Amino acid sequence: MYADIIVDITHEKLDKVFQYRIPSELEGRLKTGMEVVVPFGRGNKEIRGYVTGFSQKPGYDEGKIKPVLRVARDSLAIESRLVALAAWMKEHYGGTMIQALKTVIPIKKQEKARQKKRVRLLLNEEEGRRQLDVYLHKNQKARARLLAALLDQPQQDYELLTKKLNVTSTVVRALEEQKIICLESEKIFRNPIRHKEQERKIPDFTAEQQHAIDVFREDYDRGLRKTYLVYGITGSGKTEVYMEMIAGVLADGGQSIVLIPEIALTYQTVMRFYARFGDRVSILNSRMSPGERYDQMERVKAGEVDVMIGPRSALFTPFPRLRLIVIDEEHESAYKSEQVPRYHARETAIERAAREGASVVLGSATPSLEAFYACKCGRFQLLELKMRAGCGELPGVFVEDMRNELRNGNRSIISDRLKNLIDDRLKKREQIMLFLNRRGYAGFVSCRSCGYVVKCPHCDVSLSVHRGGKMICHYCGHEEPQVNICPSCGSSYIGGFKAGTQQVEELVKGMFPVARVLRMDMDTTRTKDGHEKILETFASEEADILIGTQMIVKGHDFPNVTLVGILAADMSLYSSDYRAAERTFQLLTQAAGRAGRGKSLGQVVIQTYSPDHYSIEMAAAQDYEGFYAAEMEYRGLMGYPPVEQLLAVLMTGPDENLLDTAAKYLREFAVRIDRNRRLQIVGPASPYVAKVSDLYRRVLYLKGREGRLLVEVKNRMERYIEMNQGFQNMRIQFDFNPMNVF
Repeated sequence: MYADIIVDITHEKLDKVFQYRIPSELEGRLKTGMEVVVPFGRGNKEIRGYVTGFSQKPGYDEGKIKPVLRVARDSLAIESRLVALAAWMKEHYGGTMIQALKTVIPIKKQEKARQKKRVRLLLNEEEGRRQLDVYLHKNQKARARLLAALLDQPQQDYELLTKKLNVTSTVVRALEEQKIICLESEKIFRNPIRHKEQERKIPDFTAEQQHAIDVFREDYDRGLRKTYLVYGITGSGKTEVYMEMIAGVLADGGQSIVLIPEIALTYQTVMRFYARFGDRVSILNSRMSPGERYDQMERVKAGEVDVMIGPRSALFTPFPRLRLIVIDEEHESAYKSEQVPRYHARETAIERAAREGASVVLGSATPSLEAFYACKCGRFQLLELKMRAGCGELPGVFVEDMRNELRNGNRSIISDRLKNLIDDRLKKREQIMLFLNRRGYAGFVSCRSCGYVVKCPHCDVSLSVHRGGKMICHYCGHEEPQVNICPSCGSSYIGGFKAGTQQVEELVKGMFPVARVLRMDMDTTRTKDGHEKILETFASEEADILIGTQMIVKGHDFPNVTLVGILAADMSLYSSDYRAAERTFQLLTQAAGRAGRGKSLGQVVIQTYSPDHYSIEMAAAQDYEGFYAAEMEYRGLMGYPPVEQLLAVLMTGPDENLLDTAAKYLREFAVRIDRNRRLQIVGPASPYVAKVSDLYRRVLYLKGREGRLLVEVKNRMERYIEMNQGFQNMRIQFDFNPMNVF
């Protein structure tokens, strides 16, 4: 027998399968996905690789085929289905097979198991009393203390016993050697969920919730596996619908994965699932220790876990009976990997589900245009929740034109209306969330007096300020000198936005000295439990005001929050990205949805310099379908996804001149292979950050109606790059429908 093995080298020229002979001592032991050690190259250097398949016939001269040396120590076998998924990811997202394999392997190496030790007395009471007298007579006080404690309770926890009695391991070993006690141990799994017991209560569903549950259940019982989009306004009870769907899958012996976009959402989400499903729930995220992550995979293998919750990487949990994948807040850009392969969790989940006979449920109050477009095209099934659960009402929304605030002499980033409403809520002992929309803040230039934003005349995205006084378009490379006077109104109040969460916190504390203020951003959540501690403090109403960026407005449910202030709503609106309006609408709608989720009616203040922009107007009205229609018209006009497909080719290298030459050749190659002129080729251009760690960067964009055509172009480009030595010192990555402009 021969094993097909891909070696652990991230180099395009070695991104292929090598055949090795399976020696007799390993016959029957190797499995697809297993990590092995093999000799490689002329010097037979020992290197690790992954088994991707088997064959009975040699692919070339049998005498030249080397043997597999051994199974890698600490190796973890992975499901062959995940290996096949890795191959699909490589094909559709680029990169090497080894990069794809490392993405789908949830745990890279074995961790030391945690053991729980117990001490058990081997003597009966009479024998024990006689031995105790001997220790006391010999003045062996530590041994006497240990034996006396065990006579009171013959079996005790090792750690508690030794600490309580201040007994060393030497003393324990001495009694063990004398056959007076024995040590017993059992393997215990680290559990990252520090749960509190909660009453398990299934809610009364609204008619809309019950309809969504019934549609899914009927399809599932008939063996139909589909992709559904649960489009429900904020507070409509989407999570309860997911849990009921999962309950049906679990009752049938299946298993489920629940993806959430942010680690910050883990605590609240897990507590709700834990209250429903108990110990059958576990989590995976990057803040967990390697031991905790390893133990969760061991629990999965042992059949102790049926529901795995976590960000993007949890998608690759090796469940053998996977029947449902839920992607909550499916519109979030966090579901797109920024590392090669640049996969999207939504597309990859649908592919995995198709291979394993599972359904996919996407959920959002503000679905991505791609998901809603797929519903319109009939690829996904739409399930709508238009009413808030518990008869709650959507909050009232005020749109504050910050240009008027400036004219009235208020130069603060907090409008007079928001200040008065914060005062009112503090008197009523209700809570406030202040959301600072920082996404895209570094790029665009706007006028605080009239709201004018400097845009590219060719691409309809904002120009970004670069060093040297230039404003550049990141799509086509158009350049203009930076302006100091507004071209529209002549005001000198033109420039970028400077405030951050820390400055807002200081301002709020100065304005409202009696308020208890919490700040939640990357700085305050660096520790392992940083998110959890801040959210617990706010949930228990030990703080009045929570200030933060995107992480505070996604999926959290605080019943006492009756006011949400959105500062600088324009920041994401004019970032140099064709998705800017979509992201702004999503962020504002999600932020507004945090208010009034309890018994009291909520209010929202959106502060903006562009009150007439359709994304601001539609977010204030919570009108997703109105926004979808307006945005799709723009996407169709400009040829952006989902109307057309977009491929970004990002090139980096140490020699700028050589990089420019390579980018030019790649463009010319793309033009040559597109004989029927089905593609639009834009660039190459410099991205926003044109140089990182002495490596220059360029980007080329290709647009086309057919995704398959772009995949074919990517494959041919990869072969072209492999054949030409000029590309050897460069790194070239492919990104389909990128979530962020480079």
